[in-house]
Amino acid sequence: MTRLTGRALRLTVFIGESDTWHHKPLYSEIVHRAHAAGLAGASVFRGIEGFGASSLIHTSRLLSLSEDLPVAVVIVDTEPRVRAFLPHLDDIVTEGLVTLDDCEVIRYAGRGDDPGTTGEKGKRSL
Repeated sequence: MTRLTGRALRLTVFIGESDTWHHKPLYSEIVHRAHAAGLAGASVFRGIEGFGASSLIHTSRLLSLSEDLPVAVVIVDTEPRVRAFLPHLDDIVTEGLVTLDDCEVIRYAGRGDDPGTTGEKGKRSL
């Protein structure tokens, strides 16, 4: 289980929903690689509208363009761990945008792990 508080680095990968890696969604490949690398966590957010380098606006409001909505994969961990993960993206993200932002984590603990509030066999104590 990972505990992370204090200074951290947020990695955001902006790609299209239809982007793939070996016939599987690229966002899924990024999440699985982050998991395999032992990073604290990764989330995928689907946008409802956006545009990128192509200048084409992709929106969920038009059926013809709704096939490639914007997707953001967000990963937060310590700076050394995130920077060590960046080479894993080099061969799979051919189009898109990768950003790094300093951030502060208030609290992160694994599921069911709330120190001082659980008793015997994981039962919550009041």
